[in-house]
Parts: sequence; C-alpha cells; structure tokens
Amino acid sequence: MSERTETAVGASHPTRETFALAKQLLAEKVIGQEHLVQRMLVTLLCGGHLLVEGAPGLAKTRAIKALADVIEGDFHRIQFTPDLLPSDVTGTEIYRQESGSFEFQHGPIFHNLVLADEINRAPAKVQSALLEAMAENQVSFGRKTFALPDFFMVMATQNPIEQEGTYALPEAQLDRFLMQIIVDYPTRSAETEILQLVRGEMLAGNDDPSRQQPALISQTEIKIARNEILQLHLAEPVERYLVELILASRNPPESLRPLIEFGASPRGTIGLDLCARASAWLDRRDFVTPDDVQAVAHDVLRHRLICSFEADAQGINSDQVITELLRLVPVP
Repeated sequence: MSERTETAVGASHPTRETFALAKQLLAEKVIGQEHLVQRMLVTLLCGGHLLVEGAPGLAKTRAIKALADVIEGDFHRIQFTPDLLPSDVTGTEIYRQESGSFEFQHGPIFHNLVLADEINRAPAKVQSALLEAMAENQVSFGRKTFALPDFFMVMATQNPIEQEGTYALPEAQLDRFLMQIIVDYPTRSAETEILQLVRGEMLAGNDDPSRQQPALISQTEIKIARNEILQLHLAEPVERYLVELILASRNPPESLRPLIEFGASPRGTIGLDLCARASAWLDRRDFVTPDDVQAVAHDVLRHRLICSFEADAQGINSDQVITELLRLVPVP
C-alpha cells in the first residue's frame, strides 16, 4: 500500500468526520435522495451555489432546511412569484421620520443559507437581482454597496413540468451556479421509509428533540474544510485530463461537432476542479482521481454546455453529450 493511500485511509480527521456525520444525518431526514445530499455538501465545501430541478414533492425544500439545521448560520426561504420585485429580494430604503433620512432595510438575501424556491416563476429582473449577490457576495443599492455574510449559499429550485407562467433562466445566470442537479423519484423501498418517517414526525410534532439540537458544523469548520480541499493532491495527468474535457466541449470530436453550440467556460474548469476535490475529500481521500472528475462532470457541465438546434431536433440533451465526451476523451 502506498504512503498516500495509508494517509487517506488511516488518518484521524475531526473535520472530515463531522461532515461524514452530517451527511448521515441528512440522509436520515431526506430519504431516497443520496445524490442531492452529497451534492449539497459538495457545493457547501466549494463555496458555490446549487440549482435543483425536479417535480414537486421530491424533498428539495426539505433538503435545504435539513442542511440549515446541521450548519451554524441562519436560513431564509424566498418564494419566487411573477409579482415579486427585486427589492423584495435585496432590500430597499425606508424613510426614518425621526432622523429625516433614508435607511437601507436588508432583504432576505442577507442570510447564510437562502432557498430561492421556484426561481423560474419570477421575471428576469428579479432573477438578475441574485446575479450580483451570487457572483460578488454583495448587493448594490444606489451608490452604496452592502456586503453579504462570508458564508453565503443559494440553493434555487425549479419545476420542469409546468412551463406556463415561467421565465427560463438566462445563460449568464445559470453559469453562476456551481452545479445543476436533476432530482428523480425515490425507489419503492425509499418511498415506504419516507411514509414512515413523515408519520413519525407528525406524531412527534414540535416535541421532537432533534429539532432543538445545536448546529453540528460550525462556520470555522467550513473554512477549515475548504482550505483542506484546495490542498488535496491533484496529479498533473489528472489535471490535464480535467482541462482536456473542457477543451473537448469547445472543440468537440467530429462526431459531436454538429451537436454542440457552445462549450464550457473557464468557470466550468474551475468548478470541475473544486467539485472533484470536494468529492474526493468527502470520500476520505487526500488525492483526486479521474473517477472523481467523471463523477461530478454531468452536474458541473450540464447547464454550461449548450446543445445545437440539430441536437434538439434529434432529442439529444447535454447529459448525453457529456457522457459521450467522457467516453471519447482518453483517461490517464
């Protein structure tokens, strides 16, 4: 066994153990959505934002609330509707008669964890209100700029079933999300567990002691984990493989050239690197493998790779193109 493997398997790591326990607790509260739970933790570790797409009732809102329960910080849910205004998200100025001046009233975006529920139901001007916050960690109002918390994460949801009365997110907004994941229906056994869990919660009501438990992960531990992720060993062949995948999306092989309109930007390269590192860290390894890159490739690239009209006409989506890219690009 190599020295690196011994370190990865045998080392005692309090912060990593804390995240492993958090993952277990989340899996107990959000049954049948292991992929969603793992991707929420990856996004948290990378300091990014997450876009979740799935039909109603698949525990999207429940998942982010469960995450807020195990993390030190405050949580706020914003229900996006067609009549929502940008100031309803960022805040607005209020006139104080006693002082004869205007005072900025912070909006719900000024929280650590923000759930933008059904983000595609609000018009573009409201969606764009999130853009600066997600990209720059700040909100501008008039000539003033207000900093958001150091620990700030947006999880947005959208319903792919109903298209009437919705506003598709523009590419610039989509690119601000570190990952886009697709949530599917749970299995038969998971469905039974969900039924039993919800029934038990309804019987327990507000007396459930788990609701009053202190936060498991502190913001200090999040900072420590993020620093450790950046120090994970990434061999040059793996880094070259990661870059080649992105370049192949921009200059695709002959068989894929008619199917891709635009490839991933350098932000996609950075996101793929960070997510592969976070995935390896959660798997208790101190090094990144090509498998880590492949495991997160679809979630990092599906909203950044734009398929051509010819691909749409053939019923080919970005996931299928990414799968083919992973097949064609040589693995070190």
